[in-house]
Amino acid sequence: MPITSDEFEELSVDAGEPAAGTNADRILSFLREHPETAYTQSEIAANTGVKSGSVGPTLVRLRERGQVDHREPYWRISDHEQSVDAAGEHAAATLTEREEADHPPQLSEWEPHAVDPRTLRDDE
Repeated sequence: MPITSDEFEELSVDAGEPAAGTNADRILSFLREHPETAYTQSEIAANTGVKSGSVGPTLVRLRERGQVDHREPYWRISDHEQSVDAAGEHAAATLTEREEADHPPQLSEWEPHAVDPRTLRDDE
């Protein structure tokens, strides 16, 4: 179905996170729920409801984006993806604690310690 130019402009260009409800979203959500376990394609299909013929190509795209790791025949959420999730959860919890203590963070307090994670990621 065609969309308007305005609708096109509103589409996300972030290739990092798949759209909600897509096969990639369903697979990533499942793997994130089980970060300590690796699965075969057929196990992923059985647990996510994604058609078995779509699981492989979707996993390949997710691997190219660095979101999953693969060791034949198993797939798992990538270490990098787990680290990003953990860092986000930690940051949210810390901010909540500070706000509840009526001490909102000040840029000048954390800026000297801030690290740009893009500079730390290995080029693959």
